[in-house]
Amino acid sequence: MTFRLSRLSLRFILPLALVLGLFAYAVVPLVDHLTLRWFVQDLNARSELVANTLQEHLLEYVPAKEKRKISQLFDRAIKDERLYALAFCDPGGKLLYKTVTYPEQLGCRVPRPKEKALQSLVHLPQGPLHVTESPLDLGVQHLGKLVLVHDMSFIERRSSDTKNYVMTLFGLLAVIISVITVVIAHLSWRGWIRAVRDILRGDIMSHSHANTAPEMRPLVGDLRALLNEMNRERREQDNQSQLWTPDKLRALLHDELAGDEVLVVSNREPYIHVHTSEGIEVQRPASGLVTAVEPVMRACSGTWIAHGAGSADRETVDSKDRVRVPPSNPSYTLRRVWLSEKEEKGYYYGFANEGLWPLCHIAHVRPVFRSSDWEQYVAVNQRFADAVIKEARTDDPVVLVQDYHFALLPRMVREALPKATIITFWHIPWPNPESFGICPWREEILEGLLGSTILGFHTPFHCKNFMETVDRYLETRIEHEASTISYGGKLTQVENYPISIAWPEPAETDGNPTVAECSNDIRHELGLPEDHLLGIGVDRLDYTKGIIERFQAVERMLELYPSMIGRFTLVQIAAPSRSSLDEYQNFETKVRTLAYRINERFSRGTHPPIVLKVEYHSTDQVNRYYRAADVCMVTSLHDGMNLVAKEFIAERDDERGVLLLSQFTGAARELHEALIINPYHIEQSANELHHGLTMPKIEQRERMRSMRSLVKDFNVYRWASRMLLDAARLRRRERVMAKIRSHSAKHFNRGNTKDDTAVF
Repeated sequence: MTFRLSRLSLRFILPLALVLGLFAYAVVPLVDHLTLRWFVQDLNARSELVANTLQEHLLEYVPAKEKRKISQLFDRAIKDERLYALAFCDPGGKLLYKTVTYPEQLGCRVPRPKEKALQSLVHLPQGPLHVTESPLDLGVQHLGKLVLVHDMSFIERRSSDTKNYVMTLFGLLAVIISVITVVIAHLSWRGWIRAVRDILRGDIMSHSHANTAPEMRPLVGDLRALLNEMNRERREQDNQSQLWTPDKLRALLHDELAGDEVLVVSNREPYIHVHTSEGIEVQRPASGLVTAVEPVMRACSGTWIAHGAGSADRETVDSKDRVRVPPSNPSYTLRRVWLSEKEEKGYYYGFANEGLWPLCHIAHVRPVFRSSDWEQYVAVNQRFADAVIKEARTDDPVVLVQDYHFALLPRMVREALPKATIITFWHIPWPNPESFGICPWREEILEGLLGSTILGFHTPFHCKNFMETVDRYLETRIEHEASTISYGGKLTQVENYPISIAWPEPAETDGNPTVAECSNDIRHELGLPEDHLLGIGVDRLDYTKGIIERFQAVERMLELYPSMIGRFTLVQIAAPSRSSLDEYQNFETKVRTLAYRINERFSRGTHPPIVLKVEYHSTDQVNRYYRAADVCMVTSLHDGMNLVAKEFIAERDDERGVLLLSQFTGAARELHEALIINPYHIEQSANELHHGLTMPKIEQRERMRSMRSLVKDFNVYRWASRMLLDAARLRRRERVMAKIRSHSAKHFNRGNTKDDTAVF
C-alpha cells in the first residue's frame, strides 16, 4: 500500500516539479534581462551626470591644451568605485588624454550623425564594461568627445544573486505545493477507495446506502448499472446456443437501447424500383451487404439511407425522398439520395471501385487513384453525412455505416452529432500497411474511419491489419489487448464481427418447392436429364470472385475424369456489375470466351459443361438453383466473408449437397466441414470438385448438418446483436462517465467556492 501511495505521489510531484522547473527556466533569463536593463539605465544616468560635471572644466582646459590639469581632473573622477576609466578624443578620432586604466582596445569611435552620445556594453578580458561617449562643444566649435567607462562586474554579481534567489523561491514553492497536493490527493484517494470498497462489500443491489460517503452517492446507481451489465453479459455467454430471431433482436433493441433511433447508410439500396414492359417492378440487388443488413432493418424499424439508382426510384418516393419498404410488408423507411452522373462516376466507379476495391483485394488488379475521383468521393460522403444528420431525430442516434464507399462519413457525422454511436462495418478485406500505403489519401481515410465508435471487420486478421495500418500512418494510442484506438480525444473499438445471413423462418419456407421439385424443374429448364450432376456458382461478375479459376477447375476435372464429360454441368449465375469500367468489361469478355472454349471442347453433342447466365436473378430464383445443385462452388480469390456459401447451406434442408469453399474467404474460418480449396491450385480444385460430386450421402449429411447448425446459430441477428450490444455497452459507459465528470466538476467547484469563502 505504501508503495502504491508513493507511486501516486510521484504522479503529482513529478509533473508539478517539471512544470515549475520549466517555468523557472523561462523566468530566470527574463529576470536577468530586466535586471541588466535597469542597471544599464542607471549607468547611463550616472554617465550623463559625470559628463555634465566634467564639461565645465574641460571647456577651459582642452582649448588651452593643459594636459596636466586634465589628467588630474580625470584621476580625481575615477576615484568613484564604479567609474573605471576616462578618455578624451579630438574631432578626428585621435586619443588625446586618458587615465592609466583606460583599455587600449577601446580607442576612439566616431559617433553617428545627429547622435549626442554613444552607449554600449563591451566585454573585455578584464570584464564587462559600460562605455558612454559624450560630445564636448564650445559654441559652434566641436572640441571632441569625452569617453566614460564604468565597471560592470558588480552587475554580474548582483545578477547571480538574483538567479539564486529566483531558483530558491521556485524550489520552495515546488516543495510547498507538492506537499499540499500530495496530502490532499492521499486523503481524497483513501476516501474514495474506502467508499468504493464499502459499496462493493455491501449490498450494492439495494437502494439504501446510508453509510456511503456523500461524494460517492451520485455514483452508486451508475455502479449498480455496470454490475447489472456484467451479469447480463455473463448470462449471454452462458446462453450462446440460443437462436437469435428478429423478435429477440427487437427485444434487445428495446431493452438495451431503449428504443434508440437506428440509421443505416449504404451505397446500394435494399429495394430498387425499375421500369419494365409491365410497369414499375421492385427488385432486390445482388449484394451480400443487402442480404445481411436488410433483415436487421426489418427488425429495427429504422431508416435506411442509400443511393437511389433505379429507373423508377424518383417516381416512388414522397416529397422528402422517402419510401416505406418492403413493398409487401412495410417495416422501415428507405431514404434515397440522388447523385449526378458525374458524381457517380467519380465517387462510385472511380475512387471506390477503381481505387479502394482493388487496393483491398489481393486480385492482382492495379488500383487507380485520381484527384478528381477523390474530390467526388469527399463530396458524396458529405452529401450522405448531411442526409444522416437531417434524418436523425435525436442528437444521439445509432448509425450503422456500411462498407468502403463511406470511409469519410463517420468523422463527418461525428463532428455534427458528437453523441451519436457510429458503427462502421467494413465488408471487404483490409490490406496490410504496405499495400494500403499506395493510396494517396490514406491518412484522410483512416481519420474518417476513426470517427466511428465501433469499427467492425469480418475476421481478426483484418482487424490486425487495420490496427497496424493506423500505427504506421497516424499518431495514435493503440491498446492491442483491449482492441481500441485513441485518436483526437475519441476512442474507437475495433472488433471482428463475422457477418451471416437470416436463417429462414418456417413461415417463410412454407409453400416453397421441395428440393426434389427444384431439382427436377431446374434440370428440365436446362434440358438436362434428371440424374445429371449439377453445380452452381452465384456471384457478381467481378474479378475477385475467381470465376475464371472456377471454369478452369471444371475443365481440369473433365480432363482428369473423362467419365464426367456429359454428366456434369456448372450453372454460373453472374449478375452484371460495374459494367462501365474497362476492367470489368475486359473481365466479362474473358469469362464468356473461356466458357465458350470449354463448351466447344467438351460438349461433343452432349450437355454443355458450363451454363453462363450473365443476368439478374431474384432471390427466389437463386434459391431454386441452390436446392437443385449437387455442389456449390465458391472460389473467391479474396473475400471478406462471402454469404453465398451460407445461403447455399441455409437452403439445403434435405442435408444434402457439398460446398467447395475458397480458403481466401472469411467463411472458410467458420465452415470447416466444407471442402476447402486454393482456387489458384487448379488441380486441387478439380480433384475436390470430383470428390464433392462423388461424396457418399452419409458424409454429405454429416458435413451439411454441422454447417447448418453453425449458420443457424450464428445468423445475421446474432451478428447485429453483438454490434448493438457493444454499442449499448459503450453508450452506457459514456453516460456513466459523463455523470462522473459532471459530478466531479460540481464537487470541485463547490470545494473552490468554500475555499474562496474562507479566504474572504
